[in-house]
Amino acid sequence: MAAAWLVASNAQRRRNIGFWIFILSNVLWVVWGVHTSAYALIALQVCLAALNVRGLFKTGEPK
Repeated sequence: MAAAWLVASNAQRRRNIGFWIFILSNVLWVVWGVHTSAYALIALQVCLAALNVRGLFKTGEPK
């Protein structure tokens, strides 16, 4: 919830922090997926992490 709140901010620094929190959560879910052999969860989190990385790069682009 904190990451979503930060990503919705108008301040670039807060948006970046939000994306980093989302990426951290993706990593933690992947660790859990590996631990439980939940391969669909791992695949989902890899895709979501890619979107979060894209968002991290796009948040710094001028409008």
